[in-house]
Amino acid sequence: MIDPKSPDQEVLEKNLSKINDLTQRMVAAMSDRKSHSPALESPDYQFYAKAAAAYFAEMISDPTRIIEAQVGYWTQSLKNWSEIQQQIAAGETDVVPEPSTDKRFKNANWDTNPYFKLIKQQYLLSSQTIEAVTKDMTHLPDREQQKVNFFAKQIVDMFAPTNFLASNPDALEKAIETNGQSLVDGLENFVADLESNQQGIAVRLADPDAFEVGKDIATSEGSVVFQNRMFQLIQYKPSTPNVYKKPLLITPPWINKFYILDLRPENSLIKYCVDQGHTVFVISWANPDADYADCGFDTYLEEGLLTAIDTVLEITKEKSVNVAGYCIGGTLLACAAAYLTEIGQEQKLNKATFLTTMTDFREPGELGNFLEPGFLKGIEAQVAETGYLESYFMSRTFSYLRAKDLVYAPAVRSYMMGEAPPAFDLLQWNADSTNLPGRMAVEYLAKLYVDNELFKGEFELLGKKLRLAAIETPIFAVSTVQDHIAPWQSTFRGLAKVRGKRTFLLSESGHIAGIVNPASKNKYGHWFNDEPPRDPEFWLENAEYIKESWWHKWSAWLASDEEMSVKARKIGSKANPATEPAPGSYVLKPGI
Repeated sequence: MIDPKSPDQEVLEKNLSKINDLTQRMVAAMSDRKSHSPALESPDYQFYAKAAAAYFAEMISDPTRIIEAQVGYWTQSLKNWSEIQQQIAAGETDVVPEPSTDKRFKNANWDTNPYFKLIKQQYLLSSQTIEAVTKDMTHLPDREQQKVNFFAKQIVDMFAPTNFLASNPDALEKAIETNGQSLVDGLENFVADLESNQQGIAVRLADPDAFEVGKDIATSEGSVVFQNRMFQLIQYKPSTPNVYKKPLLITPPWINKFYILDLRPENSLIKYCVDQGHTVFVISWANPDADYADCGFDTYLEEGLLTAIDTVLEITKEKSVNVAGYCIGGTLLACAAAYLTEIGQEQKLNKATFLTTMTDFREPGELGNFLEPGFLKGIEAQVAETGYLESYFMSRTFSYLRAKDLVYAPAVRSYMMGEAPPAFDLLQWNADSTNLPGRMAVEYLAKLYVDNELFKGEFELLGKKLRLAAIETPIFAVSTVQDHIAPWQSTFRGLAKVRGKRTFLLSESGHIAGIVNPASKNKYGHWFNDEPPRDPEFWLENAEYIKESWWHKWSAWLASDEEMSVKARKIGSKANPATEPAPGSYVLKPGI
């Protein structure tokens, strides 16, 4: 039960006074917010109109299902109320709490306190009723049904009782124990988050001062050997006396910064590759602003990856390079492989690695739920005004794909409990977001996600229509079983078109943790099957589960047919000398 002990009134009054001062700062911060298209805040009216029309059509054609759900809700509500009344009348205070797998309801008051018990019961009942009423609507196409399910879950998560002070026993207990100090600290956290972002509120997931890029994270030793307006190319210092002949170029996503692959030494994929004997180069993409409004996917191909490949070949004096692409960096790699094939230069690529890479966007995962016509028009309007898509919008969209864990839980800890965000390298990287050039953002969503042009062979870059089926480069594809950004079934289907020898592997965990899975720890295992996944589910049924990181198998694949026969290379060349130490200056530019 919540401790009824009265707080120290003098301390409480001082804290209440602080709250008044913080409220004034909050109002000032909110008044300074930038305006942006309302279409970026919620689905447009067409989504609600379709859902409402389907609901009423269900009521007419199959009223039994709707009525049963409503009657069941009323009946169980009365039962819950009756049981609580009996508990109060009997003075039952020693109720044994029921074990809960839901982290939100771990506090014993959810079972022992009649007030909180009824709130929890009604919330869970309402959630079940909403799910029952909105799922499997026969009058909605499958894609629209998926969107209804997704946004219904968003509503359910948003109205969880733990998200409100009056119905959160943990927050109330701490407020009493600290004489209101937790609420003052929480409001300070809230105001600080408001003041740090003029677009809107974005809860900090990690302590922004816990790690410094280049000092605590992104510390692998190397130098920038080339730069243009699109990227800096980093070459890393070898750690073995001899290295493999073929260099390795990594092209990360430009929706985030490259150092997800070089956090701390113990979980750095870049350091691992260097220690395995590879000459490693990494692209550090520029963080664009209004000057990049003209940049599209073709710019990232021509001035980005193709230029990086040629630079690596010049520095190493090799004729071909191994390239690994992560997420949208992998999509760009697929475009590069197809383009080089079209112009007769496919020999520049020795092997290609694709990490959680979408090339078939028919089933785009939960991100597809945001791709409403109104949302896309909102982005077009926003970038037409600013020239680029500010990092806030994409970061918020990805957070709401896992709202319970990435929005509401952190907000409760920070704003209601008054806790400081944790020191967590991965979450700090996640908050270090980047902007997107206006033209590129619109092309990416419209041509790839909505129209699926790359998979259809209709995506044109630099005057060539790109065909995945023309690619003969050997590939190694890694997907993750819990990926909500790039569903593994879709990533496998898309790359199954490639004609070159294909190796597919499915890692445990999700889009980030499943990739950043150090070989030294083997936290997550993987599934492996020699057969190409023409049918992904059948492929998985016949795959072998191996309890170790995918890094081991990938490293062996990269090194196959090669020996460490080249003396460790010096950084840079006469034409492309080392200029500044890694991680370079581009990665330090913050989002706007």
